[in-house]
Amino acid sequence: MKKKIFTLVLFLFLSSCGYEAIYSAKNRVNYSFAISELNLIGDRQINIVMKQMLNSYTNPTIKTEKSFSLNISSNSKKIITTKDASGDATEFKNEITLDVQVFINEQYKTSFVVIEKFLYNNNSNTFELRSYESQIKNNLTRAAVDKIIYRLALTL
Repeated sequence: MKKKIFTLVLFLFLSSCGYEAIYSAKNRVNYSFAISELNLIGDRQINIVMKQMLNSYTNPTIKTEKSFSLNISSNSKKIITTKDASGDATEFKNEITLDVQVFINEQYKTSFVVIEKFLYNNNSNTFELRSYESQIKNNLTRAAVDKIIYRLALTL
């Protein structure tokens, strides 16, 4: 009997928690802007992920008050942070830097820099290390683009 009551109470609390996806259609009003032009320079892998994430904002059929042109320069660095006694790298830091310039109606509005970092250990298997680094770079790019979207929503 206690298990049934506990399950019912737990279900009621969890079903009414109010979770909503940030970028859902309902919350789109908070992020009501469009990107009229998107120029990407720099690291190819970072630019592909950014283009995929910002593609929903480049739809020309959506009419909004805010329409931006963006110039984004991306850069990725892999830095050795620690070495062992023999001089081999044991820990790396992957850092991506996005330099964003915002234009409204062909006029310069503002610019800002987004930096994301991640520390990770070395792996003896180079294939696994490279695939892990690729995943890290994609995740850092996604986090940085989320910051760009938030910043653009507050602009103007």
